[in-house]
Amino acid sequence: MNIVLLSGGSGQRLWPLSNDIRSKQFIKIFHKEDGTLESMVQRVYRQIRSIDPDANVTIATSKSQVSAIHNQLGENVGISVEPCRRDTFPAIALAAAYLKDKKHLPLDEAIVICPVDPYVDSDYFEALDALEKLAAESSANLVLMGIEPTYPSAKYGYIIPKSRENISSVSMFKEKPTEEVAQTYITQGALWNGGVFALRLGYVLERAHQLIDFTDYQDLFDKYETLEKISFDYAVVEHEEKIEVMRFSGMWKDLGTWNTLTEAMDSRNVGQALFSETCQNVHVVNELNLPVLCMGLKDVVVSASPDGILVSDKKQSSYIKPFVNTLDHRVMFAEKSWGSFRVLDVEKESLTIKVTLNSGHKMNYHSHEFRDEVWTIISGTGRVVLNEKERSVKPGDVIEMKAGCRHTIIAETELKVIEVQMGKNVNVHDKIKYEI
Repeated sequence: MNIVLLSGGSGQRLWPLSNDIRSKQFIKIFHKEDGTLESMVQRVYRQIRSIDPDANVTIATSKSQVSAIHNQLGENVGISVEPCRRDTFPAIALAAAYLKDKKHLPLDEAIVICPVDPYVDSDYFEALDALEKLAAESSANLVLMGIEPTYPSAKYGYIIPKSRENISSVSMFKEKPTEEVAQTYITQGALWNGGVFALRLGYVLERAHQLIDFTDYQDLFDKYETLEKISFDYAVVEHEEKIEVMRFSGMWKDLGTWNTLTEAMDSRNVGQALFSETCQNVHVVNELNLPVLCMGLKDVVVSASPDGILVSDKKQSSYIKPFVNTLDHRVMFAEKSWGSFRVLDVEKESLTIKVTLNSGHKMNYHSHEFRDEVWTIISGTGRVVLNEKERSVKPGDVIEMKAGCRHTIIAETELKVIEVQMGKNVNVHDKIKYEI
């Protein structure tokens, strides 16, 4: 199976766990059989591999998410990196060019394109496999998956098929309606449009060349910032006459708000939490090393992270975005390809963070022009390089680096470090990288 997973989003609707770097698909909230936690993207990736161990998986995403993807899925997953956000049509066009020019996928191969973060069971991926085969064999240029509605929703667009057969031609598309109008669509056999479809690689590239002047993947990548922001639905789907839809009646949930996310949680808390017996339908997601105590609450979600604390009625949590837009968006926690960092303290002329380096990984070899740094090793072993001189480090060691000092740290085991940055101009842009 060739599958492109669209990974976007700025993460505001699940604040404070999500932010501009850490979108909802990277939040580790679901328990695996061994008791450890996994994120939406890890869950989907695992489910794909369980159905098709040899699946060719490509994630289309912005450059701000690349480190988190490598951190959670490893270095071997294919990634089509968008230089900036330009909506789904440019993202899909770039991913298609990536598959042709970088992965050398034949033009007659069918591919499935879908969101990276649905909450589904394994039958969804079995249906994707069938969808891909249908796209390869069908005379239609585009084959959609239509989700059987479980209620009249105003959150989704609708596909109106010409018949109630499992596979049907498409009569029309409808934008997100009111719940009353949605009910009339459902009585006509309408399906939710979950943004899932399959097509041949040559077809999507042909449509891309018709709408964008480019020669190959590199040319498209270089001019990406100049492209119009437009969705794949508007650019392609709504103009295609040879189009079919395949029904899917299995479980499918879009966990885009705290209300829907807590419905899918397999326990009422992740992290430290205590509940009185008078609590009803209360969920806690706590990433802090502090307990959360809930008493006498009903239909409430509590979420605590280094970025902030949310206490909300579950239904009201859907309206969080305007409030989050007023907040200072300093990123207090982020996963990187080499590990993670968490901000512990912010002062006018200093910043203290806790860095976790995964075993075998290292920081870039770099220096700072306007700040000094001090590393204190709190666990693990590794090596530091200071101005081309290398030494071993262990718990309790303190390493001082003045402005201009070239430095890096290499983890032999998982390495935890307290880093203190000091200077009149402490910011993320003060960094000069070097080859080591």
